[in-house]
Amino acid sequence: MRLRSAALLIAGLTPLTAALTAPTSHAATAAAPYDFNGDGRTDLAIGAPGATVAGKAKAGAVSVVYGSTSGPKTSTRTLLTQDTAGMPGAAEADDAFGSALASADLNTDGYADLLIGTPGEDGSDTNDGTVTIVWGSKSGLSGARSLFSFFSTDYDRYGQSLAAGDFDNDGDLDVAVGSTGPITLSLVAGPLTKTGPNNGGSGSRNDSWSTSHGITHLSSGRITGGGHPWVVLHGRTAGTDDATAALADLEIGNYDDWLQDLPAGYVSSVGDIDKDGYADIAVGNDRETSADPAGALGGKVTVVYGGPGGRDTGRSPLVLTQDTAGVPGASEKGDRFGNGVSLGDVNGDGYADLAIGAPGENSAAGAVTVLYGSASGLTTKNATSYTQNTAGVPGASENGDRFGERVTLTDHTGDRRADLSVSAPGENAGDGAVWSLRGAATGPTTTGSTSFGPGTTGVSTAGAPGYGTALNS
Repeated sequence: MRLRSAALLIAGLTPLTAALTAPTSHAATAAAPYDFNGDGRTDLAIGAPGATVAGKAKAGAVSVVYGSTSGPKTSTRTLLTQDTAGMPGAAEADDAFGSALASADLNTDGYADLLIGTPGEDGSDTNDGTVTIVWGSKSGLSGARSLFSFFSTDYDRYGQSLAAGDFDNDGDLDVAVGSTGPITLSLVAGPLTKTGPNNGGSGSRNDSWSTSHGITHLSSGRITGGGHPWVVLHGRTAGTDDATAALADLEIGNYDDWLQDLPAGYVSSVGDIDKDGYADIAVGNDRETSADPAGALGGKVTVVYGGPGGRDTGRSPLVLTQDTAGVPGASEKGDRFGNGVSLGDVNGDGYADLAIGAPGENSAAGAVTVLYGSASGLTTKNATSYTQNTAGVPGASENGDRFGERVTLTDHTGDRRADLSVSAPGENAGDGAVWSLRGAATGPTTTGSTSFGPGTTGVSTAGAPGYGTALNS
């Protein structure tokens, strides 16, 4: 563990005034993230921050496709923009609504809620950024309020990254928000409700990290076992464009002084690969060594195992590239292996499996690799690779599609196996598209796989919406 100097700022919050829907009378166990209608199936949220809304270029949109026994079902969907009735604000050019997504049952009513980042929103100055909470209900998402932004003069692009969980270990769900500096991470404290006041929070910066890039990605999970979730932070080293990543316990007031270093990377996912009760971390770094000294030819993913104190320093990280024995393909310049990562139990054996996107593969046609968890950790045995040319996958691989730019492993069908959803934001000259493959005992199956683009879910194809730039985190 390396000690880092930091400045910590604390601020009290004042109540937010907004038009809100009435509180629901439904009371139940908190829903799993992204289960917006409480039916036990994970729904799929798809960000298209480049979408044109009412003639406003790059205003941004989010499609939510609800889960069903056959997977994401486009006939049951919700389209969200800042012009949607009941949403705070209004769609404006370059807002980039939908750049980041996160979910939790913030008000513990049995329906998961959706957090949407809009880092291009103008406020007291250009690109202040904002975050919107959209509330879940039996009929899906409905009603919204803004997440309080309590240091608006001290950061920009608020909402460029998001995570939700009980990070301060007080029993209420909180929201971690990434921004550019001087404050790069904000913790908005729960409880977060439809009509209640805001309850405080904190903001911080780390002097060894770039304030111009800020916190670019967030993930979280119970790294230490049964306790509260910790947060994985991603940014850039000050004065460079090189990736940096760290593990933080936000229960500690001066958590920036106690960051645990992680392998440098731009994205991550958290899940228990070896079923030992401690969540593990997969860190993706898709860059070449010429662009980032921590990168690799064609990109790489590093798996760090969790333990009772956070990172298990007694266990060597597992480094994976397409040249690793058992991993399909070969490492080639520009593959961008590790640009997207997600952990989830595809085959229902209780061990988290890993999906890795390589959107630069084959002239940016793109590919996705799935590796499996086991009692000894992640294994390359039976690893599989998928492209749009794989039998049963709709469509065809074309240069520039970027299939695999985002991947997510979540159970859309309710069969307790994670389904593989993949986006290709470059499909059809920047329209973008999403695929979903059912989880099965042998891994993702192409039988019954589905694909859909922005037009199917009501998103305009004017310009380049980049449908799938963000997926369930």
